[in-house]
Amino acid sequence: MSESQPNSYRAAEASHRYVLDLVRDADRDRFLGALFAPEPRRRGLLTLLAFDYELARTRSVTREPMLARIRLEWWREAMAEAAGGGKPRAQPIVEALGETIRRHGLSLESLVELIDAREEEIEGPLDVMRAGHALADLELAVLGVEDAPSRQAAHAVGAAWLMGEGLERDQLVGDARALRRKVDPAALPILLPAISLGKPMGPLRRPLAYWWAARRGRY
Repeated sequence: MSESQPNSYRAAEASHRYVLDLVRDADRDRFLGALFAPEPRRRGLLTLLAFDYELARTRSVTREPMLARIRLEWWREAMAEAAGGGKPRAQPIVEALGETIRRHGLSLESLVELIDAREEEIEGPLDVMRAGHALADLELAVLGVEDAPSRQAAHAVGAAWLMGEGLERDQLVGDARALRRKVDPAALPILLPAISLGKPMGPLRRPLAYWWAARRGRY
């Protein structure tokens, strides 16, 4: 759907404020990266991060597998509504997703893929490749980035973000950085969090580090 289409759904400002506050508090590093995207793509990225956060909370919200699956099924139904032509259900993240989906033409299948990836975590380990790639694909769609090097780099950073420290994570970050000269600069907001997978940074230094990296086109 075109971003300029006049009849596209628009979420209330209160929903966008809820999303912004949630991501800023719960996912500080990826929040900082998203700030370097222009509006309205910035809002779209923040909304996807809020969605991902809610899905990731499923295992901590309830330890009962059946209840966890019911919670994820609620999100599947909500996404079907948000991707449809009607008004999304009254929940801030769902409302913001309704706008993001229709503004940027996200497919229901791509949203359900992220939910399905998180469902695997209910009774087993998270497939970090599947989950990281699913979110990265949604973010790339919001940013309007389609080239292969950017997708490869975003997949690597997305998967690395879900890993603990170790050689595999370092290799993924290295692979992403090796593509720096080939990636679309528009993809930088979702690649910048790779900075935080290196040396530890204090809360005061981190925003400056992101700003400097964005200015130089590095991550």
